[in-house]
Amino acid sequence: MSTPGPRLHDAIERIQAFTAGRQPIGARHDEADDSVGTIGTDDAIGFDPISLLSAFDRHGAEVVAIGQVAGILHGSSELTGDLDLLWSGSESDAPRIAAALADAEALLFDHDMVPITSTPDGLTLAKVMFETATASGDLCTPRLPWGALDVGAFMSRAEQCVTDGVTIRYITKHDLIAMRRAVGRPKDIRRADELEQL
Repeated sequence: MSTPGPRLHDAIERIQAFTAGRQPIGARHDEADDSVGTIGTDDAIGFDPISLLSAFDRHGAEVVAIGQVAGILHGSSELTGDLDLLWSGSESDAPRIAAALADAEALLFDHDMVPITSTPDGLTLAKVMFETATASGDLCTPRLPWGALDVGAFMSRAEQCVTDGVTIRYITKHDLIAMRRAVGRPKDIRRADELEQL
């Protein structure tokens, strides 16, 4: 049975093969089809989250993968084109998050795609979107309206693996299933069902 790190590397290779030669269609990860997912968007082209995750690790910036990258680490076979992350949103953690984003030369945007600064002051929103050379996605905090989900607890009990010397934290399978069920899009239900069978 494969372990989380090799699963992620295998998925990255499959994403690169799947998107090889694909021409951009002008669709970002936040415009993904609710059934197909972000693998069908331009952000899937060249997608490799390890470089950005390495920047967070180097700067001691605690982030937790919460989307399909977490699903892949748990063994999901479905591919993705974005990296969804959760961080505390606290003022004390913001400098390390900002330093990692600057290291990765990330561009940050608000919900309306208005650029914001990659500084602690620019990280006061409940969610920001980011773009780097190899990964785009959402950087979320517990301040988002998560309904009944206690995402702060998700962070505290996250699992971790080490691949290529990079420590990657990701939510537990149980918590990921709960998040999928709460969101409830066709891809989320399908992926929750898959996770429950693993």
